[in-house]
Amino acid sequence: MKRAVGPGVLAIVSAVTVTVTASACGGSESCAGVGVTSQVGVMFLQRGYTDLAGASYELCAGGRCVRDTLEPGDITRLSLRLPDDVGPDLGAVRFRVTPKGGGSPEIDESADVKLTRQSDGCGGGAYSKGLAFTRQGGLTTKVPPVVTAAWRDHLRSLASPSASP
Repeated sequence: MKRAVGPGVLAIVSAVTVTVTASACGGSESCAGVGVTSQVGVMFLQRGYTDLAGASYELCAGGRCVRDTLEPGDITRLSLRLPDDVGPDLGAVRFRVTPKGGGSPEIDESADVKLTRQSDGCGGGAYSKGLAFTRQGGLTTKVPPVVTAAWRDHLRSLASPSASP
C-alpha cells in the first residue's frame, strides 16, 4: 500500500527544517558567541586630568568615527563598531578629547592596532581589540593593571545597594 503525502505535511517538514537550519549552527545548543561584533574599545582612565565632564571625544578607526560627550567619572568605556567584514590589519586607532568649550584637543593620540578574532563557536566570528588610555601611558593595546582595577571598582560601585538606578 502506497501512502500519499499531502501539501500540509510537506509545509510542516519544510518549516521545521528552516527553523533548525536558522538556529545557531543547526544544533540544539545555541552558539556561545552569537552576537559577537567587530569593534575597538578604549578604557579611558581620567585620573590626572582636570574636570573632563562634558568634554567631547572622538574615536576613529578603519575610516569610521564615533563622537560623543564624556560622562563624569574616574573611568569610561568607549567603543566603535567596525564593519562585519573587517580583517585583522586595522591600522591606526585615533583617540581625541576636547574639553567642554575648548577649541583644541587636550588628548590626541594614535596607536597601530592588529585586531584579534573572536569566534562565535559556530564557524563565524568577529575581529576586535581592547585598548586603554591613561595620562601616564597614553593609548596602548596592553591594558595596564591600574585600568583593570579601576574598571572592576566601577562595576562594583554600580552593583552596590547605594548605587542609584
